[in-house]
Amino acid sequence: MKSLRTPALLAVLLASAPAWAVKPFTADYEASVMGSVSANAQMSLAPAGADRWNYVLSVKSPVATLRQSTVFEDRGGAWRPISGNDSTQMLIKKSQKAASYDWAKGEARWSGDVKPDRAGPVKLQDGDLDAMMLNLALVRDVAAGKPLNYRMVDNGVARQQSYQNLGKDTVTVAGKPRSATKVSRTSENKQVIVWVVDGLPVPARILQKKDGKDELDLVLQSVR
Repeated sequence: MKSLRTPALLAVLLASAPAWAVKPFTADYEASVMGSVSANAQMSLAPAGADRWNYVLSVKSPVATLRQSTVFEDRGGAWRPISGNDSTQMLIKKSQKAASYDWAKGEARWSGDVKPDRAGPVKLQDGDLDAMMLNLALVRDVAAGKPLNYRMVDNGVARQQSYQNLGKDTVTVAGKPRSATKVSRTSENKQVIVWVVDGLPVPARILQKKDGKDELDLVLQSVR
């Protein structure tokens, strides 16, 4: 199972972007792994002291367990990643990675199960985000009608990420149909599709595909 950090999934913060109130939440998802295996998933956002927030995504299935966390700062609506941790276990295979974003030095580094050429450093720029933060960024910027263009610094590289607005669609949340804005990003053999419902702090659905096949499908069940 691929990490949501690669395509998907939270909050990019550009200095020019409108302020978006950060509030704690816990969201439960119904998940499908590799197109068939059922799983439980949860997203949560909680205060981490001062101006920092801890954002966590966990997915548990019979074939894989994933936990990703990001600590980011919110300085008057300007967000930036501080640290990140990825832990994945697939049957007998395990992976553990950690990211550090040193804004004083202006560089990001990675440790753990990473290749030497992915350890960094990568030079940071204002507005950079990690892949986890894309989820919140999309929710914020779709609501504001902003362009969905981001610079993602993650897994030892910096990449431009641009999502296309595909218009309105219907998504089921907790058994009820809801009107959503559907956005998508495609690069090489991978595609990420995200459904954003007005008023919800998290995506109503996140679908990752590779080679045209579903890899991970998260459907929101409840948020509190």
